[in-house]
Amino acid sequence: MSGDRLPEDPPLVQGEPTLLSLDKDISTPFESFPTKRWWIAFLIVQPMAIAFLVSFVYTIATGIGSWGNNNPVGWGWAITNFVFWIGIGHAGTLISAILYLLRQKWRTGIARFAEAMTLFAVVCALQFPMIHTGRPWLAAYWLLPLPNSNGIWVNFRSPLLWDVFAVSTYGLVSLLFWFTGLLPDLAIARDRATHKVRKLVYGILSLGWNGSNRAWSHYEKAYLLFAGLSTPLVLSVHSVVSFDFATSIVPGWHTTIFPPYFVAGAIFSGFAMVATLIIIMRKYFKLQHIITTDHLDVMNRIVIATSLMVGYAYMIEIFISWYGGVTFERYAFMNRAMGPYAWAYWLMVTCNVCLPQLLWFKKIRSTVLLMYPIVILVNLGMWLERFVIIVTSLTRGYLPSSWDYFAATWVDVGLLVGSFGLFLTLMLLFCRFLPTVAIAETKAILPGSQPSGGHHD
Repeated sequence: MSGDRLPEDPPLVQGEPTLLSLDKDISTPFESFPTKRWWIAFLIVQPMAIAFLVSFVYTIATGIGSWGNNNPVGWGWAITNFVFWIGIGHAGTLISAILYLLRQKWRTGIARFAEAMTLFAVVCALQFPMIHTGRPWLAAYWLLPLPNSNGIWVNFRSPLLWDVFAVSTYGLVSLLFWFTGLLPDLAIARDRATHKVRKLVYGILSLGWNGSNRAWSHYEKAYLLFAGLSTPLVLSVHSVVSFDFATSIVPGWHTTIFPPYFVAGAIFSGFAMVATLIIIMRKYFKLQHIITTDHLDVMNRIVIATSLMVGYAYMIEIFISWYGGVTFERYAFMNRAMGPYAWAYWLMVTCNVCLPQLLWFKKIRSTVLLMYPIVILVNLGMWLERFVIIVTSLTRGYLPSSWDYFAATWVDVGLLVGSFGLFLTLMLLFCRFLPTVAIAETKAILPGSQPSGGHHD
């Protein structure tokens, strides 16, 4: 059997578009003037972004005592937000790199948007460890290995330092991977531009792309190289983040299941966030024929699979805490389910394990209005998961005399809401100035665009 598409397979791009019509459909949103709806969306998220700026400045001016952290709970919402945003960034690299290596053509409609989401999520994540140091202009400097300046090496045995190298490497490789994929599309934007400034800017960014065979050969080698570099980073980055907890002796943290558990949860939350945003984007820019319900169906299947992995991790944690026979471990997990934060634990289980099972029904995972509340609640559940892991394990430690209840302040809320404002602002600006769908890759999957010599992808 040849590698041609089977007759019964649904088309990846509907409506039988031409190469010229694809250019127009994808380029129109960033070539035309912003619409009223874009300005309304932009103005809605600006108060959220301003809330982040105000909370950030207030924290720097007064110290992290303005947060809800107390004596036992030294890590609160800041580290919860950090782990949450790092997890959100995983879906972009997974969709772009791993699915590219596996030759999954359905990724083309959502890859560019997911890659951009990865970069912006990493930007949001990096804010919180820096703020958490209290005086970042003094403390953040010591995270860099500068022995000649500091007179001392950093502690390479600390997982917190591993975070610095892992996240910075992940962000850099993701940026290069994203920009490399943009080159052919930037050249298209350059050639279509009518304004001199736009033509100049896109011309500089496209690095002199001329579409020759040599250019495509170098492009494909570079894109494949970055895909290969990005793939292990998907597994390593969140594994390293999990070591912040797993290498400690805090009950509920030091467990060997954390690396795969965190990676599965990151992919779970990342795909849910991609679905949350791309459902709106495809409707707003009228790209339903490029980002079809079949794309959403496949993404929801991945959400189901990762939901089962996360649910399995929850059960294994409880089983090992019972089977291990350590009193403190047993109490840590009993406290999660029946302690003062039981509301957060059971809401987490409901959002992450129970509700995604509704996506087993094709009617639900293929209907936007039915799937949308589920993916939004998955985002809520995954934030609660990080909150439960961090706060419930710290609020009741070994000594009952030091137990205390963590309650967030307005500064905590402002930083969390503001991080979403920053994230959405960057996404709106991306949609305004750059193509949200990979034009060149989408053209390559149109019927008749590939030679039909019986070859596989």
